[in-house]
Amino acid sequence: MDISMDLERSLEVSRGSEDGNVSNTVDGFVDYKGDPANKFKHGGLKATIFVFVMSALENMANLGTSANLVTYFYINMHYDISESANMMTNYMGTTFLLSLVGAFISDAYLTRSTTSLISGFIEFLGFTLLAIQARVKSLQPSPCNMLDPTITCEHVEGRNSVILFFGLYLVALGSGALKAILPSLGAEQFDENDPKERRYISSFFNFFLFSLCVGSSIGVTFLVWTQNNKGWDIALSISTSSILLGLLVIAFGYTTYRNRVPTGSPLTKILQVLIAAFRNRNMDLPNTEANMYEEKKANHDTENLAHTNQFKFLDKAAIIPQNKEALVGEITGWRLCTVTRVEEVKVLVRMGPIFASTVLMNTCLAQLQTFSVQQGMTMDKRLGSIDIPPASLPIIPLSFIIILTPLYDMVFVPFARRVTGIETGITHLQRVGVGLVLSTLSMAVAAIVEIQRKDVAKEHNLLYSPTPIPMSVFMLSFQYFIFGIADLFTFVGLLEFFYSQAPQGYRSLGTTFAWCSMAIGFFLSSVIVNIVNAATKNYTASKGWLNGNNINVNHLDLFYWTMAILSFLNFFNYLYWARWYEYKHEGTAAQVANEADGEILPQSDLK
Repeated sequence: MDISMDLERSLEVSRGSEDGNVSNTVDGFVDYKGDPANKFKHGGLKATIFVFVMSALENMANLGTSANLVTYFYINMHYDISESANMMTNYMGTTFLLSLVGAFISDAYLTRSTTSLISGFIEFLGFTLLAIQARVKSLQPSPCNMLDPTITCEHVEGRNSVILFFGLYLVALGSGALKAILPSLGAEQFDENDPKERRYISSFFNFFLFSLCVGSSIGVTFLVWTQNNKGWDIALSISTSSILLGLLVIAFGYTTYRNRVPTGSPLTKILQVLIAAFRNRNMDLPNTEANMYEEKKANHDTENLAHTNQFKFLDKAAIIPQNKEALVGEITGWRLCTVTRVEEVKVLVRMGPIFASTVLMNTCLAQLQTFSVQQGMTMDKRLGSIDIPPASLPIIPLSFIIILTPLYDMVFVPFARRVTGIETGITHLQRVGVGLVLSTLSMAVAAIVEIQRKDVAKEHNLLYSPTPIPMSVFMLSFQYFIFGIADLFTFVGLLEFFYSQAPQGYRSLGTTFAWCSMAIGFFLSSVIVNIVNAATKNYTASKGWLNGNNINVNHLDLFYWTMAILSFLNFFNYLYWARWYEYKHEGTAAQVANEADGEILPQSDLK
């Protein structure tokens, strides 16, 4: 992002003060006191720095813990491998799904900066509980060698299991809420109605991923090393301190943020349109838009959405009855909604198929975060004299993303912008499509690597031995690398797509779609594993492709091929919906600024 932007602002203020034509306020936004936000004092690059730092610290703590969580469940809490893998994916899925809570609160009731402080404190409490349990031996199961097949180890239970899962899901609640809030909080520091500031929104999302990857890199290296060599109690204490530091950083920036004024419950708005449309179901849709209701706004920067022809049933919520004089003064959203309100719901419905088409990619991501760690545990983990923990393997794609993200933003986007004329270089949906293709390729490469790994184990008669096979763990880097590049395209593309397309009052809810796609992908991962095991239990010695504790005799390669084929088919499904998708059409209330606020206005007058 161009650090000269603040200087440009200062020059604009100077010029504006001379002719009186520049407004300092940002409509719809307030500062920490609740006063109108000043465009030249609040927001901009300086405010996003606090968001980047908090994102890095939170992701370091959370991903650094979850990356090795399968090992913690297995070695420390004595759950078997399949249970540990499913519990980890369920935890990750719940974390992403709970982003809906943070999105709802910040869109409806509290400012995003306030909600981020509350969410961070909840996550801090969760890590504190986990750190205490990891420190106090009486809160853990009795020591037991899980690798000894002659011993049955009892996993954590009773009060101790309550502490484990209560702490873990407090972390999930706080982390999930922050995932919904921080992208919107950062993007809203730039005015989308200002052409100079608008292009920085895209750069913000690219560098938001950059900050996530920087934090993740520290987590999967330093924190994972600490877990394996110094103990989980120390590692979890570091995670707790990291969240506390992040809270202080967000608090330091509290006076600099532009805070969008909450506009009420998104759920209520959606229900109003649905109920009003149902109540008016017997009314005929007008041939023109002259009898469709729209409010006139006094605010020149208020978003108005033009009428579209998709989902016409919803249009009935905006039909003005013939006796409209009787309606004036009694208008409620449960009986009559504006065209803009109806179009907001249409936008959310249109985004649904795009959202659904990305779920399978996140299911593939869940497999790489679980089974690849188990693969790594059987391989040669040495790098010279250093023993690399399998849970640290994600440093490979993370490193490439850290290198490639600035290049993408500063080299590729300007070049593509000149070629395509598109402000972001390529469209958001094109960016997502590239990522889906790469994720399919990643699954195919993972299958090939697994075939080779098993062949090496068989060749050296190590199928049933705990001795690492003579094959470097860095062979897994190929699948990680390709999927990392896929994530650079798809994740940021989705975040920016949902943010840009979501109505202004639904921005956190919009970005939450990207996280909910991950949530469903992780939950679906557990379901697919169970379905595959059930379908193949009568055809394999291990009673299922992925069943049992010995990955050397399982059929993970066949599972990866299955995921590659499903991903390939899903890409064509995505292409259909991407071509079908109709981008929202925006107008501004400036077109009707001379009209009185609140008057019934035919939608046709806005064109």
